[in-house]
Amino acid sequence: MLFQLSEEQLMIQQAARDFAQTELKPGVIERDEHQKFPAEQVKKLGELGFLGMMVSEKYNGSGLDALSYVLVMEELSKIDASASVVVSVNNSLVCYGLESYGSDFQKEKYLKPLAAGEKIGAFCLSEPEAGSDATSQQTTAVDMGDYYLLNGTKNWITNGNTASTYLVIAQTDRSLRHKGINAFIVEKGMEGFTVGPKENKMGIRGSDTHSLMFNDVKVPKENRIGEDGFGFKFAMKTLEGGRIGIAAQALGIAAGAYELALGYAQQRKSFGKPIAEHQAIAFKLADMATQIEAARLLVYKAAWLKDQGQSYTLAGSMAKLYASKVAMDVTIEAVQIHGGYGFVKEYHVERLMRDAKITQIYEGTSEIQKMVISREIIR
Repeated sequence: MLFQLSEEQLMIQQAARDFAQTELKPGVIERDEHQKFPAEQVKKLGELGFLGMMVSEKYNGSGLDALSYVLVMEELSKIDASASVVVSVNNSLVCYGLESYGSDFQKEKYLKPLAAGEKIGAFCLSEPEAGSDATSQQTTAVDMGDYYLLNGTKNWITNGNTASTYLVIAQTDRSLRHKGINAFIVEKGMEGFTVGPKENKMGIRGSDTHSLMFNDVKVPKENRIGEDGFGFKFAMKTLEGGRIGIAAQALGIAAGAYELALGYAQQRKSFGKPIAEHQAIAFKLADMATQIEAARLLVYKAAWLKDQGQSYTLAGSMAKLYASKVAMDVTIEAVQIHGGYGFVKEYHVERLMRDAKITQIYEGTSEIQKMVISREIIR
């Protein structure tokens, strides 16, 4: 197995690292404090081609591989997970779903501006009564001939207010269970579509998370993705790729916290020497570095399998499960190493610790990942 990144991948990684330091880091604490969406920074990410990384150039994408995408996610997440989750959703869920399963019409009308970063997308699956249980959709879409009549509520939607294109999963025929579910493209501004208040969250506070309400929204028949009843499969296939992006986000959060802790431990002195030279701290740093490297290999492998056209269901779930746990473990230790300074916003690690928790929840909780992993290994 080749562990060396290509020159192009190294250049992309460095570009993302530079962007994170020069564009994301200034103001990141203020954006977290005031729950401010990084609109200016996201626009620049689009201009760099980071919002349609894996989309073919034919549809205004960058035509890059999944590993390059993971490298970008890792670097951005070291500094600002609120910005990186926009990159994750737009790439892994919205653009991937449209390019893989959308019609030519849908790709021309919706995918092109999304991949170019001119517009932002949202993926709408979770509901008050149906989060990870995608078969229990309460949102309904009634076939009215030329259009579907959409009714229901979606919860915890990333890019909920800033998006202009929404991929909405809804139940069309409840008697068919998962075979009666469809996926639809809904545009912001459609009559009957409203956005609820922004959620006041513990972490990724700059991310734009809202509930969405659909009240007799007329969705044209041409906006249904795939054949009738394809929605459940669409959601599951799309989420498989989404797990790789979130695993990369968790990896980046952990790596960012570790780098801060290492730097602090090398500068902070006690009993006449840097605290990094005290065995208690040195052992913490050793454990953190080892966990991060193990998570990195899992994440990179999942991306590599996707690039090779091989099944990555098992690898993606393993990467997401382990990397999200590492993110929590490492950020907690980073706060501990900083001591009292770790408890104040100025040193960044308390924010990374708050951001880390969501990686164990979205794109399927840790328990869901264990279900997927166990199913795959038993099969």
